[in-house]
Amino acid sequence: MTCAVMMQAAAAALTVLGLLLSLDFLSAQPSQPDLTTRQNDSAARGDEAAHKSPPHIIFILIDDQGFNDIGYHNPTIKTPTLDKLAAEGVKLENYYVQPICTPSRSQLITGRYQIHTGLQHSIIRPSQPSCLPSNMDTLPERLREAGYTTHMVGKWHLGFYRKECLPTRKGFDTFFGSLTGSVDYYRYGSCDGPGVCGYDLHDDEEVAWGYEGKYSTTLYTQRARKILESHDPAKRPLFLLLSLQAVHTPLQPPKSYIYPYRDMANVARRKFAAMVSTVDEAVRNVTYALRKYGYYRNSVIVYSTDNGAQPFTGGSNWPLRGRKGTYWEGGVRGVAFVHSPLLRRRRRVSRDLLHITDWFPTLVGLAGGNISQSRGLDGFDVWPTLSEGRESPRQEILHNIDPLHRPPSSGGPGAEKSAVSTSKGAAFKKPKKKKKKKKKKKKKVLRQKQNEKSTFRLKATKTSLTLSHHAVAPEKSRPFKQKLKPVLKPKPETRVRSHRQPRIHHGSRVQSSGYPSAWETSRPQTQPRLKSKRTASREESFSPSGLPPRSEPSPFRYGNLSGTERPGSRPTADSLLRSTAPPVWDASVQAAIRVGDWKLLTGDPGHGDWVPLQMLPTLPGRWWNLERTAPPPHKSSAHKNIWLFNITGDPFERQDLAERRPEVVRRLLARLAHYNRTAVPVYFPPDDPRAHPDHHGGAWVPWVGQDEEEDGKYQGVYKTGKSGKKKKKKNKCRLCKLKSFFLKLNTGMMSNRI
Repeated sequence: MTCAVMMQAAAAALTVLGLLLSLDFLSAQPSQPDLTTRQNDSAARGDEAAHKSPPHIIFILIDDQGFNDIGYHNPTIKTPTLDKLAAEGVKLENYYVQPICTPSRSQLITGRYQIHTGLQHSIIRPSQPSCLPSNMDTLPERLREAGYTTHMVGKWHLGFYRKECLPTRKGFDTFFGSLTGSVDYYRYGSCDGPGVCGYDLHDDEEVAWGYEGKYSTTLYTQRARKILESHDPAKRPLFLLLSLQAVHTPLQPPKSYIYPYRDMANVARRKFAAMVSTVDEAVRNVTYALRKYGYYRNSVIVYSTDNGAQPFTGGSNWPLRGRKGTYWEGGVRGVAFVHSPLLRRRRRVSRDLLHITDWFPTLVGLAGGNISQSRGLDGFDVWPTLSEGRESPRQEILHNIDPLHRPPSSGGPGAEKSAVSTSKGAAFKKPKKKKKKKKKKKKKVLRQKQNEKSTFRLKATKTSLTLSHHAVAPEKSRPFKQKLKPVLKPKPETRVRSHRQPRIHHGSRVQSSGYPSAWETSRPQTQPRLKSKRTASREESFSPSGLPPRSEPSPFRYGNLSGTERPGSRPTADSLLRSTAPPVWDASVQAAIRVGDWKLLTGDPGHGDWVPLQMLPTLPGRWWNLERTAPPPHKSSAHKNIWLFNITGDPFERQDLAERRPEVVRRLLARLAHYNRTAVPVYFPPDDPRAHPDHHGGAWVPWVGQDEEEDGKYQGVYKTGKSGKKKKKKNKCRLCKLKSFFLKLNTGMMSNRI
């Protein structure tokens, strides 16, 4: 009995002791919520520590990849690496670029709209003496000031006629790649038209001979890995711009990459898809190097296309409307994503409005640089939008204003051809009396225009210039000065105004754009000559008549305006254009703007069809004919030059609401006019024969010397006269003149197609 009691007491004591020990142990351990809080705090401290050391920035820019040319949009395209990086990062599904190469790249590098760099019109062709403005800072320059080492590998396509235009003079420590727009993937030959071809592969500022036979995508990837291997990520942050020329034409994928797409009936599509797979492998090799050499945990990877795809060469923007070179969604809505361990909210899709100009302030701010020193930025710092999912500060995008691109009915390529043939034909027949009458008539017209211009100028001085967000200051916007020397001397009391300024002439050949139409450029004897240092006052860029008052609010939304109702008593878009009041905007000018949900296009936005897959089995022409859309053989609507779409509700642009919502049209036209007042003159000089590779050992290299003045040779969009002296007429045979006429006519037709 006593033993049993003792045993029970011992057992009870052990039980109590066990309970006490368990309570002490539990009190020594943190609760589950506290443990989670600490983990979150640790992660936050890790993010803060990562931000204290600037991240390594890898920007991968792809050429001509369409909306439907990536695996997570189209499963038939095999891009496992890109799909995985995008899925683990942030997909940008409302991201916009420019419709062709040079404008997109210029806006990435400078953070400014192309109306503020003078590159509104087209690409920079190899023979053109043009490049980025010399007084404008660049993204690599700002990153280098923040302590970064900067490298570029791949395609430049921002001009190279002077050494000051090269990537190594624009902020990059090293450069390896091509300077022109399109090169052979194995031989690195680049052509600027038939017979004007040369070698284009450069290492820093020297020609990189001896790489023939090596596939460019593989070669560029190897150079990128070499840069990552040779750099110490712990000592200095790195910025690498990997600008692959893929998937631009020519379609030259290695045969091994074509086999997975052997079931595709369309040959061009099959090759194009194979080239996308080469890009996917290149990105896989670069990300592997980032992990291997210690960059990845403190890195930001940005993947972006430079414009929409060209269906003629196997690309696809389906189901979006349009193609490369147009301002429809298929030409400007880009494929892009951000992948980084530094993102606070990952594995998501962002539908916030973003633009390629936003990368400049975003990356400089992420690097700890000073954005305030970059005057006139059109981009926004969108890192909180990318990392945390906050609302984008961007509410509108100016896609472009291109006053030189006109449809045939309003002085476009067709009008220029007819004007050239008329003037040349008259010269061929030599009607002396008629010639004198024509000269007198031209003088009269010129004087009348000058009087109108002077009146316009007086009006322009009454309205002060109101700039949009980050607008560039007018007086220091361009590195070239503008001097006018009219060929025909006006009256002393007449003030001659620059032909680069937009005009509103009712009933005349120039409708208000900013720049002379093709009818004027075909008659250089009636145009003032232009010496081209690119500095011009933006205060004279557009007539203030009909513009909003100075208290006009900055970017606004139209999300509350429904596009379904049809007002009964409102004026239509056509009635607004036919109104006798001074127009807010000349609708014949090619322009496009996005404000909130609304998108407005004016003029000729380009080829606007929806091109399904595998509809075009063969290629219709060489790449330089595809940079600009050709005018259609017949115009379906003779007076159609305004389109309005609610992109949020109608992303495929199938319902034009211009007639239903004229008040929205008017507001967006006012925004175009507002931006146009900040625009600088278009700089699109003629070809320089000195650029021919035959003069430089068969390679494309800078051809203008450092000691050569810039403003005595080229005059913007006009060809310069060599001298004011009259040359003696040489007697030529009738056949020679005929040959010369057709040669010039053919040259003009080719230049208009580019």
